[in-house]
Amino acid sequence: MTREEALLKLHALEGKDLRPLADEFRVRVWIGNRKNKGWAGDVIERYLGLPANSRQAPDFGDWELKVIPLKRRGDRLVVKETMAITMIEPGNVIKTPFEHSHLLDKLQRMVVGVREWVDEQETRSPFVKAVSFDLSDGELFRQVQADYETIRVALRQRGLSGLTGKLGQLVQARTKGAGHGSESRAFYAREKFVERIVGLEQNRGG
Repeated sequence: MTREEALLKLHALEGKDLRPLADEFRVRVWIGNRKNKGWAGDVIERYLGLPANSRQAPDFGDWELKVIPLKRRGDRLVVKETMAITMIEPGNVIKTPFEHSHLLDKLQRMVVGVREWVDEQETRSPFVKAVSFDLSDGELFRQVQADYETIRVALRQRGLSGLTGKLGQLVQARTKGAGHGSESRAFYAREKFVERIVGLEQNRGG
């Protein structure tokens, strides 16, 4: 499926609740008492015809799919959390310049599905919109590149222990997985970067 075809199909989903679709596609929102944090992304992938995968290559060949939640703050929707981009393989990051990195592969051509987070129980979750995003040469590209190089230097000099959430203006490297003590790290887009990606930065403040 091309990115344009995916965007058209996702536009038809706007305003619809993703929770019934989870049942339709047999995606488990809860596994025992533990929430499947990626359930909405799994639903969108099934809706678009993609089977489950955890590859570092872009989901649909030349473009990447992400699904992010927004939450209500007063009468507007704001970004709820950072967005996971891709796992960090220390050896690969150390030897790979940004231009050939998994990080750039993921960010170069994206479709981002936006859903509304309503409550912790995920009783419902309306699909808001889908947007395309390209990290092409420009201010954002140069800042993400600088963040990657900062993280790369920290890895080279101090290993995984050198990666803290404080590094990076738009992209940070932090724990992914079991939490404190986990050895897994991933690149995350900070909330202000997610705002730029989905076109919400004009709503900040006030």
